[in-house]
Amino acid sequence: MLSRLARPAVAATRFAGSRHATATLPTATQRHASSFSKSDKVKKQLMEQLAAAELKGWTSEEVKAALSMEIQDPGMNYKGMMDQVNELSLDVDEVYYNSPAGVLYDQALRYEEGSAIVSSGALAVKSGKKTGRSPLDKRIVYEEASADDVWWGKVNIQLDYKSFLTNRERAVDYLNTRKRLYVVDGWGGWEEEYRVPVRVITSRAYHALFMQNMLVPPTAAEIADFESGKVKPFVIFNAGVFPANRQTSGMTSSTSVAVSFKRREMVILGTQYAGEMKKGVFTIMNYLMPLMPKRDLPPADRALPLHASANIGPDNDVSIFFGLSGTGKTTLSADPKRALIGDDEHVWHANGVFNIEGGCYAKTVGLTREKEPEIYDAIRFGSILENVGFDEMTGQVDYDDVSITENTRVAYPLKFIPNAKIPAKTEHHPKQIILLTCDAFGI
Repeated sequence: MLSRLARPAVAATRFAGSRHATATLPTATQRHASSFSKSDKVKKQLMEQLAAAELKGWTSEEVKAALSMEIQDPGMNYKGMMDQVNELSLDVDEVYYNSPAGVLYDQALRYEEGSAIVSSGALAVKSGKKTGRSPLDKRIVYEEASADDVWWGKVNIQLDYKSFLTNRERAVDYLNTRKRLYVVDGWGGWEEEYRVPVRVITSRAYHALFMQNMLVPPTAAEIADFESGKVKPFVIFNAGVFPANRQTSGMTSSTSVAVSFKRREMVILGTQYAGEMKKGVFTIMNYLMPLMPKRDLPPADRALPLHASANIGPDNDVSIFFGLSGTGKTTLSADPKRALIGDDEHVWHANGVFNIEGGCYAKTVGLTREKEPEIYDAIRFGSILENVGFDEMTGQVDYDDVSITENTRVAYPLKFIPNAKIPAKTEHHPKQIILLTCDAFGI
């Protein structure tokens, strides 16, 4: 793969309604973070052998010439990421790591059926049979360390450790059959004291771009030190293209979303709906935040995760909008007269409020610029449109088209909202707390 990126290339990029041979792939020297191939593993081993031999008299240019290779950008978390890929025995041809949107667009258009660039510049994708989350298929591993911290029942359903390992092995085996994988590193949470490092390993470019939008983006320096912090990354293995085995103990369908807090891992099988990853991170934060900064503190001094949107006014008055999916959190928080902190998931702690996410995941059914201009204008290059209908000739999206699902969505980075507060955190406490409801009776 690096040999392809090492020289400019013109690729035919598929737009809705036409083909344009105008998309130039970035060169190896231009990428912030892109892809690694099997040869990179060999190069990494050679570099380690050179280091072991203590060839201190060699310059970097001499080492480069000796290996006939390009030295990696020191700002990239190359070694740590490749170490984990090697540990999992993922012997794939290509690994795309925190790749730019243009690279992931190209990958989706090449290899993922139903993907197209619509008239606004957003990438339209299909999530397959599942067009929403599968809460009945969600499981939490019963582990001694966390057993007393989980409210077990119909929502938090137990899974035995052996079944989790069975699903994990199934996911890794599937990922190992792919020619290419996509790895995303990012943060859950904007507040450094509380944030959680998250790594996503997936087989779909659409999933990678989605999570790059939804996780808090790391800086180049943070990527370099991503695995050397006080806690190791929480890893999401997204093998959702491949089904779970119904015969595995604890499975009720071919879909499984399972999390082990002890292993700091989540495994997804049998669903390609990207929202499972987003809510997976929220599940992690719902478990970890109430135990921070220290679990022996009284509840008022610990962090409270919220399924709520938040914004802040010119007088630093913070408003919190609680509500389930579809009750208006995203719409009401996108107020042009107030700064948006976030549209869905937050943490309220002793020193203020911070957004868990780096982006927004908004419903698009019935969307118009007149009703929701901030959200409408955020649908542009870099955004992901999920399961929407569009004219294949013009690329024009029909937001009233619910032929695939009524749960049509768009995922975009927070920075696409002009009045977004970045970093998405504040030291001020909420002054307005609003509870949103929406049910079949119109209440």
